[in-house]
Amino acid sequence: MSLPKLLLVEDDPALAELLEFRFKGEGYDVTVTDDGDEALILVAEILPDLIILDWMIEGTSGIEVCRRLRRNKETANIPIVMLTARGAEDDKIRGLETGADDYLTKPFSPRELLARVAAVLRRVRPALAGESISVGDLVLDPTAHRVERRGQRLSLGPTEYRLLKFLMEHPGRVFSRNQLLDAVWGNGSEIEERTVDVHIRRLRKGIELTGTNDPIRTVRSAGYSLEPA
Repeated sequence: MSLPKLLLVEDDPALAELLEFRFKGEGYDVTVTDDGDEALILVAEILPDLIILDWMIEGTSGIEVCRRLRRNKETANIPIVMLTARGAEDDKIRGLETGADDYLTKPFSPRELLARVAAVLRRVRPALAGESISVGDLVLDPTAHRVERRGQRLSLGPTEYRLLKFLMEHPGRVFSRNQLLDAVWGNGSEIEERTVDVHIRRLRKGIELTGTNDPIRTVRSAGYSLEPA
């Protein structure tokens, strides 16, 4: 199972170093930045599983970064845990209304942040906890490496399985061919983009059952997404 990817946006160097150390120690793949503008670029590049976002950062503010991510279809469902020195109730409400999934006021215990991040990921990415993922009538068991549809076991190749697993972990999100290449084949892969189209066709065939709809949506000039059938 791939490591959960975490983007940490924090401009306090000491705190950022501490959190990076703690999360890496817990098995996370951590990318760190202290700048809101760079954070927006990194989100598109690495497709993190979760973002820890400080409110007061260099460049674009954390609250604005959150707002922009929620407005973008490709990033709208990425969970965000917001950090801030602002403890007022109105500020907490503003952060949550902007789209944060959780909110932690400084100073805080790194142990509590670890627990909150794990809880959010269990809720939105059950496969990270070894739990089955369900999207529509598709069920994927990452522990048994098994996929079923309407109770019928499906036979998929290893690449089609990884592709389906990634799409099921992010239902409704549109991914470009390049993004799918990075996520499924690995960063730096020299495989051509059209290879994704080939495997999407194979995946569609592998999950097709009589009387069922195709849950994989082709978005012209954008890429692919998995929708509940």
